[in-house]
Amino acid sequence: MRIHVSRPLRLFLVGPMGVGKTTIGRMLARELGLRFVDCDEEIEYRAGANIAWIFDVEGETGFRMREMHVLDDLTQEDNVLVATGGGAVLNDENRRYLKERGIVVHLDTSVDLLVKRTANDKKRPLLQNGNPRAILEKIKRDRDPLYREVSNVRVFVGHNSSRKAVLQILENLKKEGLTQD
Repeated sequence: MRIHVSRPLRLFLVGPMGVGKTTIGRMLARELGLRFVDCDEEIEYRAGANIAWIFDVEGETGFRMREMHVLDDLTQEDNVLVATGGGAVLNDENRRYLKERGIVVHLDTSVDLLVKRTANDKKRPLLQNGNPRAILEKIKRDRDPLYREVSNVRVFVGHNSSRKAVLQILENLKKEGLTQD
């Protein structure tokens, strides 16, 4: 499929941890000829430390401040696809950056699938203390309204392949007039 994109394009993926923002984002960016940036990876690069270390030393507040500065920079770039961290929408400024500066795609899925996908992941600080299912249920309950608030397009990922999710997103972007065959 040949994709034509209205330029410049800024595309942002939001959704819970484990939904596949990075995997789907890389594939989608390739299809659209956009530069892909994972916000969490950019934070680690700029900090010279991993997110778990940032959480340990600076706490969630310090991490969220770093995230806000990085997201401010990334959302002003042209021809970029940014996979945000799952909690980026918690900050009012981040939500404003996302809504005002580009097209936001909300990737959604069930808590069951999130539990399965994050079960053995030790790099997610919010899941290290307590019952992961209860934590993910609370996160989903608290953040879903914020994802809906900022998004232009919602795609339910479910057990679909990443490729199928990319095709669904492309179809939705076409419906919105952002791409054409």
